[in-house]
Amino acid sequence: MAQVENIWAILDHMKISEIKDVLKVTILAGDDQLDKTIVAAGSADLMYDIFSSAAEGSVLLTGITTEQTIRAAKVSGVAVIVFVRGNKPKEDVLDLARSYNLPILLTHYSMFVASGRLYISGLRGLDGSW
Repeated sequence: MAQVENIWAILDHMKISEIKDVLKVTILAGDDQLDKTIVAAGSADLMYDIFSSAAEGSVLLTGITTEQTIRAAKVSGVAVIVFVRGNKPKEDVLDLARSYNLPILLTHYSMFVASGRLYISGLRGLDGSW
């Protein structure tokens, strides 16, 4: 079996615009970045888990609507955050996201359903598993 140099090269990708449609989101920040390519997805509702559920170029699904979430996503290289369960962040959180040029989406789906909808639409987890 040939060794793959870049695991992301074999995974399905998705544009933020596709995530928008799959999760029926409201765009709270970053509506100018819908063509950005997302390579994987991770979900977390504990701050500790955000670092293990996020990676460069990924979408992070979370219900934690704090500035710490935005900062953790920035450090991890997350490309877009989707707040689940209709948890809308305060304006200061959105302002921080805008300052980082980080798109923020809002869905009313639960984390489980949102993750499943992305998975069946072709977006894989951070480990690339099917």
